[in-house]
Order: sequence, then C-alpha cells, then structure tokens
Amino acid sequence: MFNPRPGQAEVLTYTAGRMGISAVPGSGKTHTLSCLAAQLVADPRLEEDQEVLIVTLVNSAVLNFSSRIALFIQEKGLLPNYGYRVRTLHGLAHDIVRERPSLVGLSDKFSIIEERESSAILRSIIANLLPARTGLLERYIQDANDLERYDVQKKWVEAVETLCTNSIRIAKDRQVSAQQMDRLIATSGMEDPLVLLVRDAYHEYERALNLRSSVDFDDLISLALKALNLDPDYLRRLRRKWPFILEDEAQDSSRLQEDILNLLCGDAGNWVRVGDPNQAIFETFTTASPLYLRRFLEAPGVIRRNLSHSGRSTKSIIFLANELIRWSKNLSEQKLSESLVEPLIYPVPPGDPQPNPEDYPAGIFLKKEGYSPDEELNVVFRSIKNWLPEHPDATCAVLVPRNDRGEELADRLKAANIPIFEMLRSSNSTRTVADSLASILNCLADPNHQGKLARAFEKLPRALSEEENPSTGNSELVSLLKKCSRSEEFIHPTPGKDWLLLVELNENERNILDSFRKNIHRWQLAASLPIDQLLLIIGQDIFTNSGDLALTHKLALSLERSASQESTWQLPDFADELTKIATNQRKFLGFDEDDTGFDPEKHKGEVVISTIHKAKGLEWDRVYLLSANNYDFPFAQAYDTYISEKWFIRDHLNLEAETIGKIDALIKGDQAGPFLPEGMATAQSRLDYASERIRLFYVGITRARRELCITWNTGRRGDAKQSIPFEAIRSAWEEHNVAAI
Repeated sequence: MFNPRPGQAEVLTYTAGRMGISAVPGSGKTHTLSCLAAQLVADPRLEEDQEVLIVTLVNSAVLNFSSRIALFIQEKGLLPNYGYRVRTLHGLAHDIVRERPSLVGLSDKFSIIEERESSAILRSIIANLLPARTGLLERYIQDANDLERYDVQKKWVEAVETLCTNSIRIAKDRQVSAQQMDRLIATSGMEDPLVLLVRDAYHEYERALNLRSSVDFDDLISLALKALNLDPDYLRRLRRKWPFILEDEAQDSSRLQEDILNLLCGDAGNWVRVGDPNQAIFETFTTASPLYLRRFLEAPGVIRRNLSHSGRSTKSIIFLANELIRWSKNLSEQKLSESLVEPLIYPVPPGDPQPNPEDYPAGIFLKKEGYSPDEELNVVFRSIKNWLPEHPDATCAVLVPRNDRGEELADRLKAANIPIFEMLRSSNSTRTVADSLASILNCLADPNHQGKLARAFEKLPRALSEEENPSTGNSELVSLLKKCSRSEEFIHPTPGKDWLLLVELNENERNILDSFRKNIHRWQLAASLPIDQLLLIIGQDIFTNSGDLALTHKLALSLERSASQESTWQLPDFADELTKIATNQRKFLGFDEDDTGFDPEKHKGEVVISTIHKAKGLEWDRVYLLSANNYDFPFAQAYDTYISEKWFIRDHLNLEAETIGKIDALIKGDQAGPFLPEGMATAQSRLDYASERIRLFYVGITRARRELCITWNTGRRGDAKQSIPFEAIRSAWEEHNVAAI
C-alpha cells in the first residue's frame, strides 16, 4: 500500500487540466505518477473505449510503469493491463502512423529500420561521397604532415559520419526534407563544403530508405506529427481515446515530442508533465532540451507542483547536491548559471514512510590530489577489494563518464575474481566472446601471418587451450607460435616439415596445439559459408558455456545483417566489426537488463560498473565517481579540451557544431547565420556541453544513498586538471566540516 508523503499526496489530488511537476532525485516520481495513472483509470469519467496515455523515455521505463500501474489497479479491484497505454515516444509515433500509413504517403507494408542498419547505410553513402571531396580534409587539418596518416584518415571518416548523422537528425526534427534543404541552400547562396556534403548525404539517405520502403526512428516521429496535422478527424478520435496524457522524464522532451503531445492534448485537454530539469543529460547534438519542461512549468494556467523531498540519500550527500545547485546559480556566465535550477533537495520529515538513511559524513571521500589514470583505477580497485567483503548485503556502483574507463576497471576486478555486473556499451562477456571470434576470423583471413595465428590461439577460451591440464598455461605456447616464421609449416605441413614435430614440446603441449590445428582446418573449410554460419561453427567448437554460445548466436545474426547491407565485406571487415564490439567502440547489447529494467537490489555484494548516463534513475549504497577532471567535466575555460573537438582539426574547431549551426540558421531563415564567423558555433557548443556536464555530475552525486567517493585523474598526457564543479563542492564540503566541529 502506497503511503504518500505530503508533496506526493498533493500531486494525487489532480483531476484535470495541465500540471507540471518538478521532481528532485529520489522523490518517488515514478511511484507517484503510476499511482496517479491508476487513479485516473479508475475514474468514472474514463469510458470503456478510452485510455490513460503514459509517455516515457526508454523501453525499460515502459515495463517499470506497466508493472507498477498494474499493482495499483489490482489494489482497486480492477483488471490490470486495461484502461492505460505506456509508450516511449517512438512507440507512440508508431501507433499513430501504423493506423493510417497512407495519410503520410507510406504503404501498409512499410518497415522501420534499426539504428544499426541506418548507420550502415549512411556509412556507405559517406564512403562514396568523400573521395570526390578532394581538399576537404586539407581545409580543416591542423598539420598538413598528418594528411597521409592512417589513424587521421580513419578518424576523419568517422567524424564526418557522425557529423552527417546528427545534422540530418536536426533537419528531420525541424521537419525539413533533403529537397527543402537543397532549396534553402540555393536561396541563401551557401557554399560551405560540409553543409553541401550533408545535403548530398541526406538526399542519398532518403533515396536509400525509399528503395527499402522504410523509415527510420526520426522519420517515424515527424510523420506522426504530420499525420495529426493532416487529418483533423483522426486527431479528434485520438484525443477522445486518450483524454489524459502523463509524460515522464519531460526534461528530455524534444520539440517534436512536445508538439505531438500538445496536439493530442488540445487546448482544453489534460496533460501532466513530470521531470527534473537538473537531470537533462541527453542534450548535446540531440533534439532534446530541458527548456521545454521549464517553459511549461512557468506557463500561465499550468498547475505547478514540486516533489522536493527525497528519502534516497543521507543529509551529507544531499548537502553536496544542493551545494552544486547553489554554486551553479551564482556563476557569472548566464548559460552556465542556468545549468541547475531550484528546487533544492530536502530530506524527508521525521516519521516519513520512506526515510533517509542515517547520516554518515565519514562515508564521503572527495580526493583533492589527482592521480594518473592507472593510479586512479588502482586506488578504486583497492578500496572496493577492502570494502566489498565487509558489506555483502550492500549495493555498490562505479560510475564513469565514458565506456572505455569502465571497461578498464571491469577487467581488473574480474581478474581478481571480484563479482561485477556491467552496464556499459557492451558487457565483459560480450567483449571476450567478440574478441575471440575476431581473432579467429583475422587468422582465417591471413593464415600465413604468425602474429595473427598466435593471437587466435591466445584468445581461445582457457579451458580449450589448456585441455585437461589446467596447470599448463598457454603463454609459452603463444610465444612459440609467434616464432613460427612459416605458418604453413604448422597449419598445412609437408612430409618432414611439420613444425609441430620439430619444436621441443611435452606431450600435453603438443596435443593442445594439434587440437588447435585441426580446428583451423575445419574453420578454413567453412570459410566460404555465409558469415553467420561460419561464426556458429567456430562458436560451437570453442565455447562450452551456454551464455557464450548464446552470445555467439546473437553476434552471428548481427553480422548476417551487416553482410546484407555491405555486399563487399570479407573476413577482415567482419573481424573489424567484432573488434569494435570487443573494444567498446560499437554498442552491442548482450543478455543483460538494458531492455527489461535494472534493479540494483538484485546485485548486492557485486560491483555494478556503469556510465553515469545509464545510471540515471538508479541508486546504490556506495558510489564511486571517477574521472572528475576538466576533460570529462569541462567548464568552458581556455585550458579545457572537448571530446567533439578532434585533435587533428585546426583551431580546436568543433566541425559538427559549426555545420549544425549553419544548417539551423538556414532553416530558421537567419540570413546572416550561414555566414557567421568561424568558431562562433564552437564557442557556444563549449558552453552547452559544459552546462550538460554540470548536470551529469549532479546525476552522479545523487545516485549515492550513504557513501560517495569522487576521484580525478590527470589524463593520458598528464595535463588534465581537477574539474571546477568538483573543486567547488569539495571546498564547500571542507568548509562545512570545519563549521560543524
């Protein structure tokens, strides 16, 4: 039985109209909104053919809301899964378009391509367009001597792909087609080469989707809005169907999302928007913005409610979060001073049914000194190793700004047999399986390369490479294979030239390598098969664990899709794709809780490793927050560096920001926009990014219930500094402790 605190109870008095709710971390907004949804479902005003529509951000939240609402409805004696619909924005858009596809020019059999496929299409388009753009890289490169460097050329192509992807996404959010962009460019006289490249890529991308009778996820949203605007009768029918709209995570709402929900609501409709502007962390180069929620909260006629009491954290952690808000509001730069807004977080009053943990100031560790990146990992590793055995019933998380940082720590913890659960771009088990398979594909593609042969053997699961004698490590055999100057004398020896018989080995070692050789023979025979079949054969030979076999099957299906999109790909290309998954460059979901919802309470006694972005909405007893330096949390200072500013591009230009700025100006009809001085958009993007990273830091802090450890490192070159937001709260904490003595 839900026993609401006063602020929650005030929200539950809602009956009609527009209501905006600003909810601090840990305020119970999901529980409150679920209870409100159940109340509205039970309201006699809701007729049999009507539903309460709940719109949230991610699929896991859909499941979370659905299950919570079902429990509340059952308590009221009603049937679950009836009278309400929970959707992500994409799910809602699909519902709208799927019912009337002809309204927006689609056939009944239209399909939606996944993000991975759309990326592959655009990647192929860029590969065809770039060679004709001679001089484009030369125009922007910092040092002409780097033009022929392979790593620079590779990173340049990747940067252009990202630039085009996000530019097209912005254009679609503004509901501008490739043809409309073409007309705008012609009218303005625009000659910027990157804008022209985006235009051409956009044309080819639209053509590719049309040939497939497909739309992407961005199209789906704009088409849903188009459908609502085109048919007033259809809109009226949907307004009647969904008389109440509840929107969760409204701080991450986009312009199109707001337009769609505003249309569905109508001037006299019922719309509840709940979110926390301080947790808007998906803004940079996306179409989301916390401004939409802020404006709604301040709009005339909107009922304003605050869920400002939180039972999640100790008073010490709440102090740090509030101090970050206070510090932000006092900054002189307006953009940065608006990064965080009130309300502050307040502990719940005595007797609250959801009380705060007992305060524990000794559990706050804010490291003043900076470490090298390796030292920082060692410090956190030792701390976890000492703390975890003494707290088997507690939850613990390490939060990192970037996936690769979490991956490094995960590998160390796993090597020490410390139980971990990963919430990174790909899990440790996925990376290990992908790495093994990639090494074997590389070997099959170039069997005469002794280094690739040795690596394929090295990456075999240990149980396979050690066979029946686990005391025999394979490191010596790997070194031996690297010295095999003629690999064919090992793989396909001729009489009298069998390398395996000529080297000094004991019987067990010879058996291990002979088994490896037989497998290579088998895999070479299968190399002409489709890539998914080849991968499954290899997986069945090297893996015995059911989870690894399942991951192999999932990877095989993924590569099969790649093969259908990239007809020229050969073994090295497939190996490269697996390597990107293995090195966390490519998102690949294994069998984890990303799509079904994550519950930290199911992982007591383990260390959860997550990016801060993925940790939003979650909480742990002890939280480690890493890399609080001016690279991962810059502050728009002259000495800061930015991920979007590539080291090989001159003058620290953010080419993505420069291009999107000009495209946005074109769309808005700003005649001066396309000709703005170079660097102006870069400077603005630094402020935008710094503002978002302040909010990300706030999210990291507010994941902790009882203990919080924040560290920072000096970066790969040793020149990174302590981030200014971290320095601000650390100084405030020191003063607070002195005042308390």
